[in-house]
Amino acid sequence: MKIFCVGRNYADHARELGNAVPEEPVIFMKPKSALLQSHTPFYYPEFCNELHYEAELVIRISKNGKYIQERHASQYYNAITVGIDFTARDLQNDLKSKGLPWEKAKAWDNSAVVGQWVEVTPGMQKKPFLFSMTKNDQTVQQGDSSNMIFSFEQVIANISTYFSVNIGDLIFTGTPAGVGECVVGDKLEGFLGEQRMFELEVK
Repeated sequence: MKIFCVGRNYADHARELGNAVPEEPVIFMKPKSALLQSHTPFYYPEFCNELHYEAELVIRISKNGKYIQERHASQYYNAITVGIDFTARDLQNDLKSKGLPWEKAKAWDNSAVVGQWVEVTPGMQKKPFLFSMTKNDQTVQQGDSSNMIFSFEQVIANISTYFSVNIGDLIFTGTPAGVGECVVGDKLEGFLGEQRMFELEVK
């Protein structure tokens, strides 16, 4: 199982971090060990002093494929949820300033959270997905898939140009504006529409 992530897929988020709006999907990966298993506590990483949440729509690949054309890409995912791409922002900024890779800041163990899965029907694929996240019962992020720079289908087509996609692979499709710091004791909840997908406490 592979975990693909899309960076800067919402223009407002790219701007809030001072990044240029990309002309093609920005892809990075997390290892399988980054996935927080269900019913496993999430602990604040010891190497980080500025932990940021990034709520995202996550889709699950349902067919094996390579060089998938965009017009066929909707056939390659069958489930969706809301997740968190946790980022050690202080470490990321330090690594980026040195021109170094920043996997240490994004791909560490348990840095990828996913909620419960919802089956995606062809009818659902034609409508935007609305999602949000709260921190301590206050809404901090709200997203609408129609505001993504690159659609699910464009992302799948792009990824499959470089990597085979396989059943069970996950794609974190990008975070909207509103990312911010979380600390020990914070309660984070993710919602797809009105349905709560996960509840997490930072320990």
